[in-house]
Amino acid sequence: MSYDFLQQYWWFLVSLLGALLVFLMFVQGANSLVGSLGRTPEGRRVVFNSTGRKWELTFTTLVTFGGAFFASFPLFYSTSFGGAYWVWMLILLTFVLQAVSYEFQNKLGNFLGPRTFQFFLVLNGVLGPFLIGCAVATFFEGSNFIVTKENLIDSGALTPIISRWANASHGLDVLLNPWVLVFGLAVMFLARTLGILYVMNNVGDEDIRSRGSVRIIGTAVPFLVLFVAWLVHLLLKEGYAVGENGTILMEPFKYTHNLLNMPVLLILLLAGIVLVLWGIGITVFKNSNGGIWSAGVGTVITVLCLLLCAGWNNTAYYPSNTDLQSSLTIQNSCSSEFTLQTMAIVSLLIPFVLAYIVYCWYSLDKKKITKDEILNGEAY
Repeated sequence: MSYDFLQQYWWFLVSLLGALLVFLMFVQGANSLVGSLGRTPEGRRVVFNSTGRKWELTFTTLVTFGGAFFASFPLFYSTSFGGAYWVWMLILLTFVLQAVSYEFQNKLGNFLGPRTFQFFLVLNGVLGPFLIGCAVATFFEGSNFIVTKENLIDSGALTPIISRWANASHGLDVLLNPWVLVFGLAVMFLARTLGILYVMNNVGDEDIRSRGSVRIIGTAVPFLVLFVAWLVHLLLKEGYAVGENGTILMEPFKYTHNLLNMPVLLILLLAGIVLVLWGIGITVFKNSNGGIWSAGVGTVITVLCLLLCAGWNNTAYYPSNTDLQSSLTIQNSCSSEFTLQTMAIVSLLIPFVLAYIVYCWYSLDKKKITKDEILNGEAY
C-alpha cells in the first residue's frame, strides 16, 4: 500500500463515519419534534424511549469520527478543534446534555423535574444537527485560520503552535456566511425528516404514526429546498484546487469538475438523492412505515459522496479564507505513512463491528415500542 493510497483510504473512512453520523442524527431530529409527535406526557416518553435505544450509537459515532480524524489527519484536528473550538464545544456540550438527560429525566430525586431534561433533549435535537452541518459546510466554504509549520523548527518561537485562528471569534464567524447557515439548516431539517421516518417505523402507536405522516411534509419540504439551493451553489462556485507543486489555487466549477472526473461519485450521489426522495415519497403518498431504510441508505451515500468530493481529486478539504496557502489537503495534513499503515490493519476489524451493530439494532427492534412499556416502567 503506497502512502498516497493510504491517504485516500483514510479520507474515505473518515467520510464514511461522517456520513453515518448524519444518518444517526435521526435521534436528534425525532427529539426536536417530540412535542408535536408525542403531545401527551405518555406520548413524549414513547418517543424518547424509541430514540433512547439508539442515542449511544450516535454519540459513539461522533466520538469515533473525531478520533479517526485526529489519528489520520492531525493537522485538521489541531486547526479546527483547537481554533474553532467554540463551535465544537457547543456541539459536545449539547451531546453531553443529551446523555445526562436520557439517564436522569425520570430518576427518583430529580429535583430539576423531567421537563428540564426533556428541554435539554430538544435543545440537542435542534443545535446538534445544525452546528454539525455548519462545521461540515466549512469544508466547502472555508474558514479563517493560518498555518505556520515553520514554528515547529523555529527556535525563536515562544510556543510551537503551527495553526491559529485569524480572529477572536474562534469559529463563530462561520455563522456569518449565509451558505454555511443554509447547509446547517438543511442538515437540521434532514435530521427531523429522518427522525419522523424512524419513529413511524419503530413505534407501535397509531396516534404518533399518524401525526408523523402529516408533519413529515413540514420537514421534508424545507430540507429539499435548502439542500437543492446549496447543491446548485456548490456546483457553480469556485473551488480550492491543489496544483502540481502543492500550491492552492481557485478553480471555477471545481466541485462540478470533481464529480465529472469521478463519474462513480456522480452516479452514487444521484442514486443517494433518489433514495432519500423515495423514502419520503412512500411515506407521504403510500402511508408506508418503512421509508427510513431507503432514506437512511440514501443519506449515507449522498453525504459520503459530498465529503469525498471535498477531499479527493486534488482538492483542499479545509480551505483557509485568510491565507489560501494555509488550506489543508489530504497530503499536507495527514499522519505519517507508518501511522496510517498501522491503523489500516486495525481498520480491517470494521466489518465485524458493523455486523455487531446490525445485530444489536435487530435485537432491539424486534418488538415495536408502545405505551405499555411506559406503564410497566420499562422506559427512559
